[in-house]
Amino acid sequence: MSSLPHIRLTPDEYLAAERWATHKSEYVAGEVFAMSGATLRHSLIATNIAAELRQRLKGRDCTVHASDLRVGTPAGNYFYPDVVVVCGEPVYADDHRDTILNPILIVEVLSDSTQDYDRGGKFAEYRRLASLQEYLVVAQTAPCVEHHTRQADGCWLLHETSDLTAVLTLASIGCQLPLAEIYDKVTFAVANPVEGATP
Repeated sequence: MSSLPHIRLTPDEYLAAERWATHKSEYVAGEVFAMSGATLRHSLIATNIAAELRQRLKGRDCTVHASDLRVGTPAGNYFYPDVVVVCGEPVYADDHRDTILNPILIVEVLSDSTQDYDRGGKFAEYRRLASLQEYLVVAQTAPCVEHHTRQADGCWLLHETSDLTAVLTLASIGCQLPLAEIYDKVTFAVANPVEGATP
C-alpha cells in the first residue's frame, strides 16, 4: 500500500472518487493509499479462508466477503480487508450500500509492505468497531496465524499458532477453521541448505 502523492480528501470526497476508480485505494486520516496487487500465495490463502468459512456458515445468518467489500471505521477511515464476516443485518455507511460498519470477524493476510501496519495502526482502527469480536492476521511465507479475540472487558487476547494440525475456534461465529485448510495447496520457499552440510 503506497500513498498517492499530494492527495488529501475528505471522507465524502474519497468515497465519491473510489466509486468511480478502476483500482482500489484505502483511506486514512485524509490520505489515500493505493492497494498493490497480491501474490499468488496471498490470493490463495485469502480464497481458502473465505471458501472454508462460507462452507461452515451455510444456513447461518452470516455472510462472508472477500477483499472487494469496504469497511468503514468510527474515525472515518476506510479499508478493504482480505476477508470479512458479517452476521445479522449489515449496517451500511450510506445509501450506496457498498461500505459496511459492523463486521464481526476480519482477516488480513500479511505481505512484506503492510505487515507492520496490519498488526499496528490498522488493527487499532479495527478495534474501534464495536461489532468486531475476532481479528486474524495470517502469514503467507510460513504457516502462522495470530488470532486476536475481544474479551468481556474490552481487552484483546492474542493466541498465535504455527501448527498445521491446529484448529482455530472462532467463537464469535460458532465455527472452527483448521490451519490445514487455510494453507491448502500453499507452497512455502525452502530455506537454502547450509554449505557443506550433510544431506
